[in-house]
Amino acid sequence: MDGSADPHAGQPVLRRGPSLAEARLAVILLHGRGGSAGDMLALSEEFRIPDVAYLAPQAAGQTWYPRSFLAPIEQNEPGLSSALRRVSNLVGDLADEAFPAERVALLGFSQGACLALEFAARHPRKYAAVVGLSGALISPPDAPLVATGSLQGTAVFLGCSDIDSHIPLERVRTSADVLRRLGAVVDERIYPRMGHTVNSDEVQAVRTLLGQTSAADAS
Repeated sequence: MDGSADPHAGQPVLRRGPSLAEARLAVILLHGRGGSAGDMLALSEEFRIPDVAYLAPQAAGQTWYPRSFLAPIEQNEPGLSSALRRVSNLVGDLADEAFPAERVALLGFSQGACLALEFAARHPRKYAAVVGLSGALISPPDAPLVATGSLQGTAVFLGCSDIDSHIPLERVRTSADVLRRLGAVVDERIYPRMGHTVNSDEVQAVRTLLGQTSAADAS
């Protein structure tokens, strides 16, 4: 597959935290449009969890897919399929390192949040956690959000502003409903007039979520 068909293949993955041999959990961090893997590693410092290994892939051109997450799917190709493949490959690589999905969390902001949630919905299984900060499931407004399979009780955190200029509130709520139907335990928090950012309550919620998953739970 050439680079134009799979633009995110071969892009770097930045890492922070303990080695996988010493880590309790691994967290895949997905940055937003125009952001970087380094931005997400900086965010991870705010969680202050010493036994978590963080892996932050970089999108080609700092963008996982070119258009809005509400655009027709074909308008976001091949970027979207390449981005989903990148996450899938990382999950597979971690499984090869004795980190099954139960010990892997997906966490994204903005476009990266949409990607994390969409990957979990398309590949439902038990994850350590799924976190969408200012994001929602990907599809045009008039397309039904249909998903099958089971997330098997995976804890999902969704945080977003009620006036986010990129993420309509109704799509966040619809996405939460779809994830619940897939068997996730969803903590949905809507913050009045917050804007498109991450606040301290979200940081604390993620810290608690990632910190409460014990080695026994993740085995």
